Amino acid sequence: MPVSATMVGALLGLGTQMYSNALRKLPYMRHPWEHVLGMGLGAVFANQMVKWEVKAQEDLDKLLIKAKQANERRYFGMDSS
Repeated sequence: MPVSATMVGALLGLGTQMYSNALRKLPYMRHPWEHVLGMGLGAVFANQMVKWEVKAQEDLDKLLIKAKQANERRYFGMDSS
């Protein structure tokens, strides 16, 4: 998963920079270092999004377990602390 997220992020960064140059009617590879920077930032962004998604899923699972336990205590009188 990290390799695919990195590649998607790098392509997103490269595409954004090339699109920006196209909108301004500049040569696509006007400043190559900007493309490298865009690819790096895109890769970091995509990897952080993957980490955030995993953390959000873990937090949601914990919340659902707590809610299930609270409902069991409330409706069935079970004290499963």
